[in-house]
Amino acid sequence: MTPGPTNLITDIPGLIVGNASDPALKSGCTVLLADRPFTAGVHIMGGAPGTRETDLLAPDKLVEQVDALVLSGGSAFGLDAASGVADGLRAAGRGFAVGPHRVPIVPGAILFDLGNGGAKDWTDNPYKPLGRAALQAASSAFDLGSAGAGTGATTASLKGGLGSASILLPGGVIVGALVAVNALGSATVGDGPHFWAAPWEIDSEFGGLGPARTFPVGPPRTKLDQPRNTTIGIVATNAKLTQAQCTRMAIAAHDGMARSLVPSHTPFDGDLIFAASLGEAEADPLLLGHHAATCLARAIARAVYLATPAPNDPVPTWRQKFG
Repeated sequence: MTPGPTNLITDIPGLIVGNASDPALKSGCTVLLADRPFTAGVHIMGGAPGTRETDLLAPDKLVEQVDALVLSGGSAFGLDAASGVADGLRAAGRGFAVGPHRVPIVPGAILFDLGNGGAKDWTDNPYKPLGRAALQAASSAFDLGSAGAGTGATTASLKGGLGSASILLPGGVIVGALVAVNALGSATVGDGPHFWAAPWEIDSEFGGLGPARTFPVGPPRTKLDQPRNTTIGIVATNAKLTQAQCTRMAIAAHDGMARSLVPSHTPFDGDLIFAASLGEAEADPLLLGHHAATCLARAIARAVYLATPAPNDPVPTWRQKFG
């Protein structure tokens, strides 16, 4: 198995991603969309989620496809990023047809980055214009690390960020992941540089250090003293899936979060994964779930590995600490 040409979720034909960040705010948002509506599902395992329009992704609901998916910082304020995306899509004539009207379907999820040292003294919610800016920036190429929804993200001991990864499967099937890592737990083992996700690394994409030789005993390191948590992501494929099959892929992908963040799915995280299908390829759902999980684990490690420093960061980046 090898990554796609860019090792990004946009290796899936038709998908594009846009980031928007505010360095002073130390926050931002990320949007995933395509040249046409796509099938999507969702699964939430964290105990403190913040979401928009996730109920309509259930297999028994009327609308089966969405126009975009949004990941954002800002806690509940960040849900407004999806409104900015919806405004932009409506202006472009996109959306679910209701009589003469078009209503863009834009589910979203947020992470809590309000305590990361950025300027949060705004009076007008900044996330709606950030969402519009992310939509306008959407492309097949986009930045990782301290960008978009991962701009001000943190983990227990290191700065978090935005990550992505992809994998090519037999028969032309592609699986990809996009994730904003702001976990209560840690992406690395103990006090060392080794990533929990190391067994699934490909081509030294996050340092090539391999697995740790020893593992900590006792309670895992967390940031419970300063709770600002949640890891939110998207897994996608060019395989043709129903809404129910997308939901199953999202459920399986949570294994990748558990493999790469310790602890994960806590009562204080809003851990959530969207799943998207855009294409006509045929694939075994079991293999799609497995590779969605491994892609997500790799993307989480890449997010932390590629983070860059900013003023007033509460924790160092991986490169600052380990070189």
